[in-house]
Amino acid sequence: MPVYLDSDRCSDDSEEGYTWPLRKPPSQLPELSRCVTIGLINNMPHAAFTATERQFVSLLDAASDGISINLSLYALPGIPRTETSGHRAGSRYLSVDMLWDLRLDALIVTGKEPMTPNLKDESCWESFTKVIDWARDNTHSTVWSCLAAHAAILHMDGIERRRSADKCFGVFECTRVSSHPLMAGAPARFNVPHSRWNGAAEEELAASGYNVLARTADAGVDTFVKQESSLFVFFQGHPEYESGTLLREYRRDVERYLRGEASTYPSAPRSYFSRSAEDALSALREKAMSCRSEDLLSSVAAVLESEKIENTWRRTAVRLYRNWLEYICARRNECQCDGHENVA
Repeated sequence: MPVYLDSDRCSDDSEEGYTWPLRKPPSQLPELSRCVTIGLINNMPHAAFTATERQFVSLLDAASDGISINLSLYALPGIPRTETSGHRAGSRYLSVDMLWDLRLDALIVTGKEPMTPNLKDESCWESFTKVIDWARDNTHSTVWSCLAAHAAILHMDGIERRRSADKCFGVFECTRVSSHPLMAGAPARFNVPHSRWNGAAEEELAASGYNVLARTADAGVDTFVKQESSLFVFFQGHPEYESGTLLREYRRDVERYLRGEASTYPSAPRSYFSRSAEDALSALREKAMSCRSEDLLSSVAAVLESEKIENTWRRTAVRLYRNWLEYICARRNECQCDGHENVA
C-alpha cells in the first residue's frame, strides 16, 4: 500500500471495515523523488470523521501508483466532538500546533459543518487562519475542501461565500475550462458530488487572481486554484466522496426533520438515485410534510437500503489527485535542484 501513516500513536486495528494505513514503509521504497509527505487536517464531526479519513486515504492510494506517500494526521482545536470521535482524534491525530516548526510537501484540509453564519465566529477560526498562513510558505501545494475553501478565500482575499436559495446537493456535471496541469487527462465533462448551501462567485475569484479550472452549468464554480509560493487548490465539490456518502447525508437530514431538529424536509440529491427511488422518496416527503412522524424513518431507510449507487466520478477524481501528486513530486525535485531547503 503506497500510503503510510507517519505516527507511532495508532494501534494496528480496523474499524467499520476500514484498515488503517501501514505504520512503517517497507525496506524498499521508490527513489526519494517519488516519495512525498502529506498532512491531512480532518475537521469533520463525529458522524463523518472516520469516513472522511477513509475517503481521502483511499483516493490518495488509488492515485499514488509509483509514488510513496507518508501521511500524517492533524486536528484543529476548538471543534466540538463526541467522546468517541474525541478519543479517536486524541489517540490518532496530532494537534496542528505541531506543524509550525515543520515543512511538508503538501497538505489537505477538510471542511466541517458550520456552527455560525459568519465563518470568522467559528471557534476554530484563529487556528485555521494560522494554518493558511503556514501552508503558504511550508508546502508545495495545499488542497482546501468545501467549507475550508470558503474560509481560506475569506481570510486570504476577503471573498465572502454566498448562500443559495436551494442546497447544491447531488452529482453535478462539470465542464473543464482550463488547460492547467491539474486537469491533464481529465475529460471535457465529468461528474462531481456537491453538498453545500454556499458558493464563491466566479467574478470575485477572477478579480483576486484565482484560476477557475472547472464549473457547472447551474451550481457555479467547482474547482479553482491560486498560485503563490504554494499552489492552493480549492474544491467546492467532493471528488473524494464514496458512492454512498450523499445517501448517508440525505438520510441524516431526513432524520433531523422527522425528529423535529430541522424545519425543512431535504430535497433528494440530484442525478443520484434511480427514478423508482426518487418517486418513492418524493411520496414519503409529501407524507412527512403533511404529518411529521418518526415512524416514517423505517420507510425511508427501506428505500435507501435497496439502492445501488453507481460511482460516476471516481475515475476523474483519481486523475485529478494523480496530477496533484505529480505536481508535488516535480516541485520537490525543482527545489532540491535549486538548492532550497528540503521539505521534510
